[in-house]
Amino acid sequence: MAAEDCTAQREGGSDGLDLVTEPYPHSPKPNRKTDSSSLQCSQEQLSCRLAELEKESRRTEAHMASLKKRQANLTMNADEMVRQVRERYEGLRLALDWDEQAVLERLEQEHRESSSRLTRVLQDWSQHLRVVRKHSGTITKLQEGAPMGQQQEARLNLPLLRVVHDLNCHKKLNADDEAIRLNEERFQKLLKALGKLSKDLEAQLQRKILLLDSTEVVIDSITSHRQIKVTSGGRSMYVSPKECSGPHHPLQFDQVYCALGSAAITAGQHYWEASVHCCPAWAVGVAYSSLHRKGRDKSAKLGRNRLSWCLEFQDGHLSAWHNDRHVALSTRAGQGAPKKVGVFVNYPKGYVAFYDAEAMKVLQEFSGACSAMFERAHHQFTEPLFPAFRFFKPKDVRSVPDHMWICELSL
Repeated sequence: MAAEDCTAQREGGSDGLDLVTEPYPHSPKPNRKTDSSSLQCSQEQLSCRLAELEKESRRTEAHMASLKKRQANLTMNADEMVRQVRERYEGLRLALDWDEQAVLERLEQEHRESSSRLTRVLQDWSQHLRVVRKHSGTITKLQEGAPMGQQQEARLNLPLLRVVHDLNCHKKLNADDEAIRLNEERFQKLLKALGKLSKDLEAQLQRKILLLDSTEVVIDSITSHRQIKVTSGGRSMYVSPKECSGPHHPLQFDQVYCALGSAAITAGQHYWEASVHCCPAWAVGVAYSSLHRKGRDKSAKLGRNRLSWCLEFQDGHLSAWHNDRHVALSTRAGQGAPKKVGVFVNYPKGYVAFYDAEAMKVLQEFSGACSAMFERAHHQFTEPLFPAFRFFKPKDVRSVPDHMWICELSL
């Protein structure tokens, strides 16, 4: 019985040990082989990832070195540009300084010559004054002398008469002496020339900034009115009494004598000039491609809608138009309408300006600053812009407007 109990205890103990050594639900022991494999896999992934990061690091360092080199080159190029620009302006200043010095020296020389001549004339008259005073003193002494007899007085009459005769031969004025003065007429011509040079220089300095953004405009012959004839190069156009032959285009103007440029403006800054002096009435501006092409209502006329901006000359009046509103503009005294119109567009800023391209005078600007006048809360371009031109139909059917052309611009 005891043996059976011992055997039972051993069996129970054995059962108890088996229960104790049986793995717990979260024991890692059964997964040792799997964990080792996962660890090995993770090491490989980390090594691969590390290699990728090192490669990216080297690529980044190389790119940064390239950027630094570009930055250094950029700085070097900018410094060189600044140096060259300063040289050009220094050359202009030297030319102006040299011219100023030469003009001032000529004025000073003229002053010295005139002053020297006047000094000689003054000395001559001073000598004459001394002679006159000497004779005057002689006569005074004779008059104040002691009483003398009749015979002595008669003897003195002869020299006295001679003195009086000499005094009667007074010094005559010399007309040449009266003409000694600075050349006022020449001086006024100089001032006029300098004033014109100053205005021309100011205009050229303004123009050179615009010419940096000069754009070659080519007129689109396909969409222009059928009576507008465009030259083969697309740089000139005129109104013909007869319609051009060829098929009709859906985007062609059918009533209003308009023409557009062939290339759209969608970014950046652009400047061009149009010669209008051979045209009695005209409009030059810019328009969206959505400008209406059919009919004669305001939607197809430059400046009479929200889709276009223009400078217009008609019936002797110059004006700027947008959104069917206009501003009357003054012309140069005695000059009339501008002969050349400059158009500047800054597309990102929604800005367009019209210039008298000869005087480089701003005639009208369209931007957010003048939005209230033209009922625009914000002035930004929302579509591609095209250079736009318009002829006005002559009131006399026997006459037709002459031509406009795009000016060649070069620095």
